[in-house]
Amino acid sequence: MSKPRKPKARPVSGWVILDKPAGMGSTEAVARVKRLFNADKAGHAGTLDPLASGMLPIALGEATKTVPYVMDGAKVYRFTVAWGEERATDDLEGAATAHSDKRPDRAAIEALLPRYTGVIQQKPPAFSAIKIGGERAYDLAREGEVVDIPAREVEIGRIDIVGSPDAGHTEFEVECGKGTYVRSLARDFGRDLGCYGHVSVLRRAEVSPFTPDDLVTVDALEAARAADDAAGAPDAKVHQAIDALLVETAAALAGLPHMALTDDQATRVRLGNAVILRGRDAPLDAEEVWVTARGKLVALGHVEAGQFQPKRVFQGRV
Repeated sequence: MSKPRKPKARPVSGWVILDKPAGMGSTEAVARVKRLFNADKAGHAGTLDPLASGMLPIALGEATKTVPYVMDGAKVYRFTVAWGEERATDDLEGAATAHSDKRPDRAAIEALLPRYTGVIQQKPPAFSAIKIGGERAYDLAREGEVVDIPAREVEIGRIDIVGSPDAGHTEFEVECGKGTYVRSLARDFGRDLGCYGHVSVLRRAEVSPFTPDDLVTVDALEAARAADDAAGAPDAKVHQAIDALLVETAAALAGLPHMALTDDQATRVRLGNAVILRGRDAPLDAEEVWVTARGKLVALGHVEAGQFQPKRVFQGRV
């Protein structure tokens, strides 16, 4: 007996703002979402460790063209530092490498935080996805090699203490830019306070421009897919319930200037041609602009001398 044919992937586009559970890797999460939507293309905007939970923006179809704009967005993390122990991975998964009986008080922690806001130099964890000589740092570290990653510049907008459940743990919230490692913050806090520390709980609360209101759980996606399957024959193209959980592709571009095109202009742009932007608010020059027609995303590009030149064109499935 032959196996049933796998449904053909469909060109669905948009963002799934997944509330990733702890224990699930980012790659696994993308594969699961791609399967549930039967999407032809998927990718994510910023890896989230299996230990961590929270917001993992997943792009489907043409939304993958907007991933860099989400990658560059500010992030908000909530995390707990366990004091008294440093670990090889700077979180719960690694072996302990240093111990201390000292525990910091709130005043000492608060006095330290200004040193970690603004633009700072941060040394990434040895167990990270950064490539060294073409190899991932975590692969080298797991093989027992000494991994020395140079410090790099990151930007941290704020760090707040949000709780102290006991003397051995402090809860923080941090708003930071691209490339910041929360695990490194826990490690460095502990060293500066002379007590060592590692991340015991980590949740990504926000990835700009998305908000917690956009979050959807795996269970909600599974339930929507089951509802769609029940609404039609097994091979029917019914995706109404699950597609209602998508965030439109253009939401990723909220921080960029936007202009509306006429139907004729949109046709020219989709063919890769430049068009002159008209209207009182039309920019003469702009590094990045997104344009729409009839409310649908048409293209990303730049404006020079009042003329819009497309860089990335969208074909209407957005």
